[in-house]
Amino acid sequence: MKIKALLFILCAISLLGACNSPKTGESTYNIIDYGAKGDGKTDDATAIQAAINACSQSGGGTVLIPAGHTFMCSPFELASYVELRLESNSRLLANPDETVYTQSAFRDNRGEGMMWIHGKDLKEVSITGTGTIDGNGIAFMGKELEDSYELKPVTDFDPRPHVLTLINVEKTVIRDITIRNSAYWTVHLIGCNDASIDGITILNDLKIRNGDGIDIDHSKNVRIANCHIESGDDCICLKNRREFEEYGSCEDIVVTNCTMISRSCAIKIGSENMDKINNVLFNNCIIKNSNRGIGIQNRDEGTVTNVIFSNMIVDCMFFSDVWWGKAEPIYITSYPRAIGNHKDAGWRFPKGATEGRCGEVSRIYFSNIKCTSENGIFIGGDTPDKVNHIYFKDVDLLLQKRTAYEGGIYDKRPCDGEGFIHDKTYSFYLDTASDIRLDDCTVTWGDIRPDHAAEGIKQKNVRNLKTNN
Repeated sequence: MKIKALLFILCAISLLGACNSPKTGESTYNIIDYGAKGDGKTDDATAIQAAINACSQSGGGTVLIPAGHTFMCSPFELASYVELRLESNSRLLANPDETVYTQSAFRDNRGEGMMWIHGKDLKEVSITGTGTIDGNGIAFMGKELEDSYELKPVTDFDPRPHVLTLINVEKTVIRDITIRNSAYWTVHLIGCNDASIDGITILNDLKIRNGDGIDIDHSKNVRIANCHIESGDDCICLKNRREFEEYGSCEDIVVTNCTMISRSCAIKIGSENMDKINNVLFNNCIIKNSNRGIGIQNRDEGTVTNVIFSNMIVDCMFFSDVWWGKAEPIYITSYPRAIGNHKDAGWRFPKGATEGRCGEVSRIYFSNIKCTSENGIFIGGDTPDKVNHIYFKDVDLLLQKRTAYEGGIYDKRPCDGEGFIHDKTYSFYLDTASDIRLDDCTVTWGDIRPDHAAEGIKQKNVRNLKTNN
């Protein structure tokens, strides 16, 4: 009996010890165990890559970025069935050495940035935790100007790193992390299917040009929810880049419960769109202190259809011409792309073409949108049928001057021909469109200069405009 009692006590002690021991498990791969220093100075990319490879080759699991360390690193590649988990108070920091960034974010087009954290042709990739990914953006900038950072001269390629680029990934989860200081685009999903981005925070420097928040490119079945995004360029952008045309359309996208601040356009569809963007919902979002609120900016042959914006607060103000947009709270356009010897003309026209054409924008719905801005809503196309069946229900606009920038300007860039329209400030400026309906919409005039203010709706070459109440 004494032996049985002793064995029972020993077993109990053993179980208690097991309960109190760290639950790391064989499926968790701590990057420190693979040689990472975490001192903020040593390049830890090799150790991070070794941990990712070991995790994936073992069938999957978690690669742990442990708390209390800054891991400076060069580019590394994600792998299938790997969760990259950043513990609280952990940080991945982009290596400031421009020479380590050699893989283009846009294939043969090397003029628009390189890749830092990336992955291609993968399954079940996750990036989670409450730690921080820091793109070290200022390290790649030139002189700070009043309205932006000067961009360094680009020769054969632009070394600025995109933070996260995922190409052709089946099932992606990005949750809870904070991403800061991107030097170029922050999160770029290309040809991905079944992606969830939930509860992340993106805090980019508002003076960094091209600093997009989330770009959904040729991807399908994407959900973005509960995010806060501050970016110099677009916060959330849907597109179909020509470099990845084999991945097809961008469809079935839902964005909800997000807050955004942008120096360009907080929510943008386009301008790069050589395929179809279809079935899109934006709901319960707040846009503040932005240069343009909601923008459909079609500049290529692709189409935009079946898009709903509902239950939103939009707050816009003028910024300098460095940024596209002139405080339009809602902007719906389709114009042919500009012709010139810059990257737009070199890479965004169809191969061999010297000029482009723009596709149809139709069946776009706005419901319960409350806008405050220095400018009105703008709708325009190159022919009346190009932008059609646009519906506004319970859209309220307060026109209120807040800056010293000149009013009475609408921005059509990047387009063939004149990029600006100079006129008075209208609640709705409709320039070449068809089948527009306004139901229960209101405009309130605040402090707008008398020489810039005008009442109601400006119509130019508009077919079948209907208003009710």
